[in-house]
This record gives sequence, structure tokens and C-alpha cells, in this order.
Amino acid sequence: MNDLAKRLFDIVSSAVVLLLCSPLLLAISVWIKFDSPGPVLFMQQRAGLAGHPFRIFKFRTMLDRRPDEIDQQNEKVVSEGNDPRITHAGRLIRSSSLDELPQLLNILKGDMSVVGPRPVLMEQKALVPPGYMTRFSLRPGLTGLAQVRGRRSLGWLNQLAYDAEYVEKRGFFYDVGIILMTAKIVLLGSGVYGGEGLNWRTYRDRLNGRLPADEDVLAALSIQESPTEKSREEPS
Repeated sequence: MNDLAKRLFDIVSSAVVLLLCSPLLLAISVWIKFDSPGPVLFMQQRAGLAGHPFRIFKFRTMLDRRPDEIDQQNEKVVSEGNDPRITHAGRLIRSSSLDELPQLLNILKGDMSVVGPRPVLMEQKALVPPGYMTRFSLRPGLTGLAQVRGRRSLGWLNQLAYDAEYVEKRGFFYDVGIILMTAKIVLLGSGVYGGEGLNWRTYRDRLNGRLPADEDVLAALSIQESPTEKSREEPS
């Protein structure tokens, strides 16, 4: 799929889904507003195409806090659904991935694509090894190869590996396969949370001042590889 065709697909599909889901979006917005104090939408700077920052939209699933109360470098990773920072409404919205629906607006704006590497925090950008910076050659996606391979349960380095793999294999039918597999993953509710030892902050601390290296990703893949992993379902 060339860039123009992919962009056209993004615009049409996101507009149609937004229209069809508008009653659901309204219901979620009302629920969030009545459930806890704060805005309906959570907005945050993420690294997009070419690593440039953009503002991502999500339904708020956590207690509202001022920006100066959040230190991304030291913030505890949300690794389980009973995290006290998650609101009552947020538990269901998060586990069903409905919190991601406002990113359809990001797709219409041109910040994101339906399929691509997931947008990372600006703080995470410095922890991408040189050989995996190709993930920034595409618009970030609402879903992607890493999401159908395990989402956050994969860990930071494995996610980067699958992002780079997607850049190499991307195409229309490959994207369609990922979209269909995403629907299955969302219905199963798997991979929403990752373990404490798998996140990007743990990797940063293990670097102990050295720069990220491609070998770190290869080592993570070799640990993960198993007969089950080799036989996993592939997009078409």
C-alpha cells in the first residue's frame, strides 16, 4: 500500500467508525464525567512521524492530576487493573481498549494511522536503539504488529523489534490482517498490562548510563523465542 492509498484508507475508515460509534463515544464521555472529577479526554505529547511531537487523545481512565504532578521518568508503570490511580469507569474502559477510540481524531488530523508502530512517549524516544529508529519513518498506529503479538506483555524491547518488522513487511493485506487480529485481541482483553520487569524504565535503569544498542533487542528476542512463539498466528 503506497502512502497516498494508506492515507485515504485512514481518513475514510476513521471517519466511518467515528460516525458509527458516536452514540458509544457520547455514553463513555458522560460516564467518565460523572464517575470522577476531571476532563473526559486525556491528552499527552507523543513521538510521531519522524519523531516529531504531537498531542494524542485518549479517554481519561485515571484520576486527574496536574502535569507538574506527573514525572514520566519515575512514574510507576500501570501493571495491573487494580492500580489505585485507575478510576472505577477506567477499569472497564481500559480493559476493553475503548480508551483508545479518541485516537480516531488523531488519524483524521494526520497525526496517526490505523495501523503502524504505537506512539511512544517523548521520554521513550531516547531509549530506541539506532537500528530500530525506522519505527519513526511511519505515522504511529491505533494498532500494530506488536499489539497483535502480545501488546504490553511483550516488554519494551520486543515491541521495538515488532515495530521494525512491521516497517519492513507493511502492505494493504498485511494491514487488513493486523486489523482483524486486533479485533480478536480486544475481545479477549489480553495484553492490556505488562509486568514491572518488562517496561521501558526498567530498561533505562539497566543501561546504567550507556547508550541503547541493537544487541539489547536481539538478546530480548532470543530469550522470548520458544516453540509456541515460533508457531504464533501471522497476519496475512
